[in-house]
Amino acid sequence: MQTTKVGIRQFRAGMAEFIASSTPVAVTRHGQTVGYFIPTQGQADADIAALKQASQVLDQLLATQRVDLDEVVTEFKAARQQTPARKKLKAGPA
Repeated sequence: MQTTKVGIRQFRAGMAEFIASSTPVAVTRHGQTVGYFIPTQGQADADIAALKQASQVLDQLLATQRVDLDEVVTEFKAARQQTPARKKLKAGPA
């Protein structure tokens, strides 16, 4: 299978096209390969079915344990407010 070689900026700019393609991409930085992107096709239906099944199992577990979702959300929000916000790291020049 043929691999397309692109720089990291080009990869970032053309991400949508690379995702839609079936061709693997070798991502380079200063001419050196730093990673590979291998798009997958046709798994969306299986992924959605697995997520739905996991959701059903989670709903059953929560019901069995009599967990109040509103209470969980309230506790989560309170915990997030107590945790200091993380600063975003700025990426240096590529």
